[in-house]
Amino acid sequence: MSGASASEAKVAKREILLFGKWSFEGIEIRDPGLKSYICLKPVYLPHSGGRHAKRRFGKAEVPIVERLINKLMRPGKNTGKKHLAYNIVKRAFDIIYLKTKRNPIEMLIRAIENAAPREETTRIAYGGIVYHVAVDVAPQRRIDLALRFITEGARQAAFSNPRPIEECLAEEIILAARNDPRSYAIRQKEEIERIALASR
Repeated sequence: MSGASASEAKVAKREILLFGKWSFEGIEIRDPGLKSYICLKPVYLPHSGGRHAKRRFGKAEVPIVERLINKLMRPGKNTGKKHLAYNIVKRAFDIIYLKTKRNPIEMLIRAIENAAPREETTRIAYGGIVYHVAVDVAPQRRIDLALRFITEGARQAAFSNPRPIEECLAEEIILAARNDPRSYAIRQKEEIERIALASR
C-alpha cells in the first residue's frame, strides 16, 4: 500500500515541461502592462487547436510559445504548416539554451518585453486633413507586434542565407532579450516610438 501511495505522490509531483525539456516554474513577467496577456500556463505541447478564436481576448489564454509558432506560419508558403513551425521553435529553443545556458521560455518573455512598442501613431482626419497623432499601444497589440517583429527578423535573416531559420530565430530572440540594437525587433520598436515622439 505504501509503495502505491509513494508512486502516486511521484506522479503528482512530476512537473509539466514544454517539449519535455523546459520548465515554466519561476518565470516572472516584469512588465506589469503585459502580465495579464502573456499566458504561461504549463503545457507539454503548445497546440490548442484554435479554441480561443471566437472569444474576445481569447488569445490571451493561448500559451505564449504557441503564439510564436502561429506567427511563424504567417507568410504564404508556410500557412497552415504548424508542425514545421513547431519543429523550428523546438530547435530554436535548444540553440538558445546552448548559447546562453538560460531557460528559452524566459528569454522569449524578455525579448517580448523589450520588443513591444509603448507608443505608435494613428491617422485622424479632421476637416479633410489627415493628422498623425501619437497614441499608447494596447497591451494585446504590444505582444502581437513584438512577436511579429521577432518572426519577421528571423525570416529576413534566413532569406537567401545558408543559415537555417531556427538558428536565425534563436539569435533574434537572444538579441531582443538583451535589448541589443542589432536585433530587427528592437530596431523596429525604436523606429515606431521615434515616429510617435515626432507626432506628439
